[in-house]
Amino acid sequence: QVQLVESGGGLVQAGGSLRLSCAASTGSFSTYGVGWFRQAPGKEREFVAAISRTFAFKSYADSMKGRFTISRDRAANTVFLQMNSLKPEDTAVYYCAAGQGGSTASAYDYWGQGTQVTVSS
Repeated sequence: QVQLVESGGGLVQAGGSLRLSCAASTGSFSTYGVGWFRQAPGKEREFVAAISRTFAFKSYADSMKGRFTISRDRAANTVFLQMNSLKPEDTAVYYCAAGQGGSTASAYDYWGQGTQVTVSS
């Protein structure tokens, strides 16, 4: 199995930026697609962004386009999510996942523990 660990979350003012990291604490996800999802209290898990195993394709939820950027460093076995122009509605627990890829949560096999992102107004 692959164990994933997210980091980089925290408290930020609206309009600010954060960079989240997802690293494999055990195993490697270099052969998997990787996605980012988020979940706010009382709401369903929401797709944020994904990057393919081959690095050839990236996808974003419409509300993230132009603000968030997903990237991958194979040598470091790490995936990043750069978040700019943050809004209060971005407040959620953010999870990274490894698996088949795409925007559907059920397509992923391995999940991190999540990192809290709080955006104040």
